[in-house]
Amino acid sequence: MSPFDSLTLPNGSTVPNRIAKAAMEENMADAGHFPSAELLRLYQAWADGGAGLIITGNVMIDRRAMTGPGGVVLEDGTPLEAFRNWARIGRSRGAQIWLQLNHPGRQMMKNMGQQTLAPSAVPLDLGKHSNLFAMPKAMAEHDIDEVIARFVTAAKLAEQAGFSGVQIHAAHGYLISQFLSPLSNRRTDRWGGSLQNRARLSIETVKAVRAAVAPGFSVAVKLNSADFQRGGFDAADAKTVVEMLNELPVDLVELSGGSYEAPAMQGDARDGRTLAREAYFLDFARDIAGVARMPVMVTGGIRRIGIVQQVLDSGVAIAGIATALAVRPDLPNAWRRGEDLRPEVAPIRWKSKPMASLAAMAVVKFQLRRLSRGGTANPNVSPLKALLLAQLRTASLTRKYRRWIASSAAATTASHGTSAPSRANARVVGMPR
Repeated sequence: MSPFDSLTLPNGSTVPNRIAKAAMEENMADAGHFPSAELLRLYQAWADGGAGLIITGNVMIDRRAMTGPGGVVLEDGTPLEAFRNWARIGRSRGAQIWLQLNHPGRQMMKNMGQQTLAPSAVPLDLGKHSNLFAMPKAMAEHDIDEVIARFVTAAKLAEQAGFSGVQIHAAHGYLISQFLSPLSNRRTDRWGGSLQNRARLSIETVKAVRAAVAPGFSVAVKLNSADFQRGGFDAADAKTVVEMLNELPVDLVELSGGSYEAPAMQGDARDGRTLAREAYFLDFARDIAGVARMPVMVTGGIRRIGIVQQVLDSGVAIAGIATALAVRPDLPNAWRRGEDLRPEVAPIRWKSKPMASLAAMAVVKFQLRRLSRGGTANPNVSPLKALLLAQLRTASLTRKYRRWIASSAAATTASHGTSAPSRANARVVGMPR
């Protein structure tokens, strides 16, 4: 099987080749938290670059629950013009483009000023950096129902805007992943305890989304192959969840790994395991692909065409590429021409793992910003410089976010003549009850 062979998904739609642009968080929304001109320019570069599948960075289903400031929000009442432009650009060279839909749960920084939700009141453990995140509130049944409804609303709007599909983010320690892990989910009701109960949110969300969109609209899931924390969600759990998803019309499962606490998606395991230098999760994906009825995609560290071929030869259907496409957005086309490119950024070996993780993300975002302005990447940027610039930008975006969310709440209060609404029943402009 060649990396440039097409793939027919279970819903009958076709991905023109086996190279996917995997999700990277861009934080490039405009003032209204819609896709900005810079974001669209970035996606034009990836569309022109030849990937067969383009998966967006986080699109948030609730403006009160953000993985970071400057994120795109898609909820009831959101104007779709900018999203239609985004979808059109993504499909302009024949690729499928999927919106990645996400809720951060407890992985939302305290300075964003919002109450964080999680399956249980278990804070993040980031050592001396733990105080950057608040103690989350354990979700009530109505909170869970609202989250599922928001995933459905966002998926329906994505379809209306012209996207080819959605990917439900159930990995990297975000909300659905928190439900899957026994470390963060300590519930004793039907949403916790056994793996079947811990997987209920992911399964019910997929069912509800699939029922709300057309059969030809792709519905995918991003799942951790493991959390890489002792006592957490492990490879056996991942295989069992995929077997549960086999019973649903899922078009693709992407396998990654890790969380803020153990950023294995950057090649760093916290449970003592050593990950491969490229295709970190291929061994897990190969094992899971053996039981999956839907195509499997693996992401994590891939930057050479030979590794893409190794992924496909293992029985995995698609190779997901992130950082290498931040350095060379035209990488698939270059490989098709026979060029042996292997773009990368230098590994960061700082003593503080959380700071090294932040720096690694900052280096990638530095490349995305350059591409969004029509420039070329600079993979040799100083990690310290990239981190400082990212921190300054994040601080500015956080202030803007807090003003935006406050003005939304104030406008709602004025229009309804009520006191400030609670999180549970607030109807901020454009938000369903």
